[in-house]
Amino acid sequence: MSGAKILGYGSYYPENIVDNNYLAKIVDTSDEWITKRTGIKERRISSGETVAQMAAKACQEAMQKAKCKPEEIDLIIVATITPDSVCPSTACIVQDMLGCKNATCFDISAACSGFVFSLITANALIKSGEYKKALVIGGEVLSRIMNWQDRNTCVLFGDGTGACVLGLSEENGVLATYTGSDGTLGIKSLTAGKVVPSSKICTTIEEVKVDHIWMDGRGVFKFSVKMLPQVVSKLLEKSGLCIDDIKYIVPHQANLRIVEEAARRLECPIDKFFTNLDNVGNTSGGSIPIALADMDNRNLLKKGDKIIIVGFGAGLTWGGALIEM
Repeated sequence: MSGAKILGYGSYYPENIVDNNYLAKIVDTSDEWITKRTGIKERRISSGETVAQMAAKACQEAMQKAKCKPEEIDLIIVATITPDSVCPSTACIVQDMLGCKNATCFDISAACSGFVFSLITANALIKSGEYKKALVIGGEVLSRIMNWQDRNTCVLFGDGTGACVLGLSEENGVLATYTGSDGTLGIKSLTAGKVVPSSKICTTIEEVKVDHIWMDGRGVFKFSVKMLPQVVSKLLEKSGLCIDDIKYIVPHQANLRIVEEAARRLECPIDKFFTNLDNVGNTSGGSIPIALADMDNRNLLKKGDKIIIVGFGAGLTWGGALIEM
């Protein structure tokens, strides 16, 4: 039976690096405090780049690695909560930038689970026979909706975009998927309001008097350490595999403490989890595809390896996919 396989990866994040020492100058925090509680050392902050602009660059890299021409792409899905505009969709803007004239395009809003939801959607559409090659993109400019006076959130997030080409294949690709949502906890746990025009770091009370990211940190932590191992276990159950069959688990890059606790609950070594949040922070929908591109650049993804990707976040939402390379 034909399925869908990842053919190429790409990523792009801004050159502007904001480290913990810089944040210590604008909020009551320190490098030690942030590192100990999150594992994050620095993050990239947009100097004006939009999600579409960053996505186009990530897609160019992914298509080059997949040896894919723009006209071969017939589906583009962008996962983002910081779109360039309400309409047209960011996916349509990316289509125009890349010249993918044959693509159907739309966005998905599922925050930190967005890339997983998008990959699962693209996989199903390709398996249906309607499409053959998709660009699946996750990315954010979270600095546009950040309250830079809230030390509980501004130290966590960064900007960046990742992408992959997913194509019809006779080889094994996406082996199992799992998703879920709980809207009853959404507004109580993690919200983000309107996107403000500027991506600069706000430093005055007047500049932050708009809707920004708000999070019940303790509640989201409890949810995350529960859902990450639960999604992994569900995927193993659905696929008939065991944890030893999995080369890497690639979680949403939210917080190193979440990953450490998930590893403990799954009784597997922390080395099985790939993380790069120390130098990019939490990029929400961008975190998993950025991590996959990073792994590809390090030659960590070998043909035949099985990996699990897991997203969890605002909505509340969660989901994962078990993928053979």
